[in-house]
Amino acid sequence: MKKYLPGLLFCLFVFACQSGKETLLQNKVDSLEKQISRSYKPGFGEFMSNIQVHHAKLWFAGKNQNWKLADFEIHEIMESLDDIKEYETDRSESGKIAMLDPALDRINQAIEQKDTAAFTNSFVFLTNTCNHCHQAVNFAFNVVKIPESPPFTNQQFHP
Repeated sequence: MKKYLPGLLFCLFVFACQSGKETLLQNKVDSLEKQISRSYKPGFGEFMSNIQVHHAKLWFAGKNQNWKLADFEIHEIMESLDDIKEYETDRSESGKIAMLDPALDRINQAIEQKDTAAFTNSFVFLTNTCNHCHQAVNFAFNVVKIPESPPFTNQQFHP
């Protein structure tokens, strides 16, 4: 028995050290999970408000044939929609975002071609598609329309 005692003590020592390391690691994981749970994450409404601003700016950029700005704005909308798909996976509305793809493709093509008439038609299509999406997810009370005045007075929309 005495000859096994040093080996047994060594095994107990190693086990105790490992147990302490596991506890330390678990405490760090718990702390990080707590920090992540308290970190800011935009909600669905914030993403949509962001899209609303870019939608309006897109309209005035396209109507003024500022194609570089229009291209920037349509890609900002696309980026926000991608963010919804990535960060709002628990919302059923996120599954309907793909219905906007044909409208986004059409307006993107009109911008690339610098075609004002196609831009106007595709913008109407995009706006109507937004409203169809809102209806599909029971947010029909949120009606999108073509803007009447620029959302910002401190931005020039002419090229």
